[in-house]
Amino acid sequence: MSHEQTKQEILAAFQSRHATKAFDPSKKITPADFAFILETARLSPSSFGYEPWNMLVIQNEALREELRAVSWGAQGQLPTASHYVIFLARTGAQMQPDGPHVTHMMDALGLSDEAKQGRTTRYGLFLEEDFKIGNNEKAMEDWSAKQAYIALGNMMSTAAQIGIDSCPIEGFDQEAIEKILVDHDLLDRTVFTVPVMVAFGYRADEPKRAKQRRDLDEIVTFIE
Repeated sequence: MSHEQTKQEILAAFQSRHATKAFDPSKKITPADFAFILETARLSPSSFGYEPWNMLVIQNEALREELRAVSWGAQGQLPTASHYVIFLARTGAQMQPDGPHVTHMMDALGLSDEAKQGRTTRYGLFLEEDFKIGNNEKAMEDWSAKQAYIALGNMMSTAAQIGIDSCPIEGFDQEAIEKILVDHDLLDRTVFTVPVMVAFGYRADEPKRAKQRRDLDEIVTFIE
């Protein structure tokens, strides 16, 4: 396949992708295809390489119904999606320079003690001086969520390129969703929060109108 053909296939997938409100419940994503989608999330970039997200894949129908009761934006998706993913983003305490997740990630990177100290110093300056979020728990949670959205976008784009539909979902009562997960021993609120969910499957119907986006020259400014 040529370079131009590859570009056209990618653009065609983006043109076809839409926020699917209801899926065909008789059509299921194969385990191999969903593993492929998950792998693109795993390989996604994150600030400082700290990967401050986890995912829950909710296939249990009874649990989906509990979630549906507090998810006004997922009324059609929760009962019909082939796969339903809840993103978990690390809390501020987890993401402090001496926090347990950051410490774990630096150990996983195999850094020397000197390299760890240099990275810790740079990371601390980033939180305190560059973005000024280090002392704000909500801001730190939101920063973790930003990283999760990178993985979310890659999953949805990947799915579209292999003919699988998706819908990102923020229409839910965050506190209520988190309580349900805590009650099911699926969430430790000191470790994670829930910023976004996403449904995957095969559309039940075609969208009622063509994709509408602003023109490129309205959203991009080149500075020569």
